[in-house]
Amino acid sequence: MSRGTASSTVGPTLPSQVSPPDVALTRQPLHALTGVDVIALPVHPGDLEDDGALGAPVLGPGAAELADDLDLDLVAIAEAARATGAVGDVVTVPVPLGGPDNADLRLVLLVGVGQARPIDLRRAGAVVARATRDRTAVATTIAALDPEHGIESFVVGVMLGSFGFSWRSSPPEHVPVARVVLAGLPDSADVVDRAALDRAVALGGAGWRARQLATVPSNLKTPAWLAEQAELLAAEAGLTCRVWDDVQLRDEGFGGIIGVGQGSASPPRLIRLDYTPAKARRGTPTVVLVGKGITFDTGGISIKPAQGMVAMKRDMTGGAVVLATMAALAAVGCPVKVVGLVPAAENAVSGSATRPGDVLRHYGGRTSEVTNTDAEGRLVLADALAYAVAELRPAAIVDVATLTGGVKVALGQQVGGLFATDDVLAEALLESGETAGEPLWRFPLFAGYEDKLASKVADADNGPSGPAAIMAALFLQHFVADVPWAHLDIASVGDAPDDSYEWTAGPTGFGARALLTWLGSPDPLAGVGATS
Repeated sequence: MSRGTASSTVGPTLPSQVSPPDVALTRQPLHALTGVDVIALPVHPGDLEDDGALGAPVLGPGAAELADDLDLDLVAIAEAARATGAVGDVVTVPVPLGGPDNADLRLVLLVGVGQARPIDLRRAGAVVARATRDRTAVATTIAALDPEHGIESFVVGVMLGSFGFSWRSSPPEHVPVARVVLAGLPDSADVVDRAALDRAVALGGAGWRARQLATVPSNLKTPAWLAEQAELLAAEAGLTCRVWDDVQLRDEGFGGIIGVGQGSASPPRLIRLDYTPAKARRGTPTVVLVGKGITFDTGGISIKPAQGMVAMKRDMTGGAVVLATMAALAAVGCPVKVVGLVPAAENAVSGSATRPGDVLRHYGGRTSEVTNTDAEGRLVLADALAYAVAELRPAAIVDVATLTGGVKVALGQQVGGLFATDDVLAEALLESGETAGEPLWRFPLFAGYEDKLASKVADADNGPSGPAAIMAALFLQHFVADVPWAHLDIASVGDAPDDSYEWTAGPTGFGARALLTWLGSPDPLAGVGATS
């Protein structure tokens, strides 16, 4: 694979990490399950009384039978604890002696589910995950509240709310509950429920994988290491994989990737993964996903302040999202061909680093004057986009990148930015993001700012003045020709400031679930291209 100048085997070894819980379905009633030490019951808000006050909370499926089995008045306990039924509200009921049918039972959780919408059930899943850390098994009927979306929403919440990463000399402080058992589901839906569970595990697992890759420290996570992870992933998921090393990149004209990576002792890579659906034909269209893979970003010679570098191990979140998405395409039944491209480089400071004022020639010949070496993400993305257009004949391209601070200023830390040249593609991604719990907001590709990209010596300036997120998108637009294209600027959501439902503090892996929801739909490209 590699003819590069640095060995990919030198460096520390990542210790074993915790894994997400195993999830199973059962048709047995909650109170009859054995080997389960926690039972989580859904609690709905009470009805509104005439005086405007909420009535007694309403317990969901399985509560009456469990209450009889344990000889507990669970409704009275909920009322005494002032349970509201709101999402995030949890009442803990110890059962120190177990139950008559389950001697292992030690705890009953009364978990608020709000209106039991998908977002509520996903959040309830995360609440259950945190409340059952270090436990053996939890059984619950929460997923049964929504026959259509409940399994996916709840399981994704449980998995992502369980996420952890540790590189300590001692074992992790907490581990996820080992097993989650979904009860209360109708017997008649067995095949449908198992398919929904498989899809939910794929979505949650993709979010987990993207989050873990983005969390790995950069003293291990070099471009070569990321390429090795891609090869392992490809073998696991039945994908084909190709990796360009720095010599091949230079020989084939990937000047943006080389320019960004040349200051580092860890040379750059370009990763390509290919997915082909089982029923693909000659005319099956191709979608290309491109993920920014900056394994650490100092800003280069236009160096960041120290505090601005703290989170830069996650500047390859876009690449992590693409890798995680590629690994789960078969599991969600993606019907189109997909190629994932991850241009990976470390933006370092050294005597060989690209300087402000240097001109880089991208794949295909377009040139960029580098006036800001900290606007490096667009330089590596440009090469991958140009390659995709020239070599892959895509029906659509979507790139994902923690690209600009400007999008964070505009959107805060809970919504990602979306730019698109195709209205149908934009709407599909907006809907998929909303469904998956990764919301996006569309920005304009306002042509009135085009003149700001002008350079006196090159085709474009990589660091122009103007609205940062829009300027970056306009810069990239020149590399996609007339192919329908969407650009996800996820710098706003690249890090979660603290634990909040399915989000855990640190790198988020935002985007994998949205892309899989889109690509796992029956016809992801329906209507795409008509408005380009």
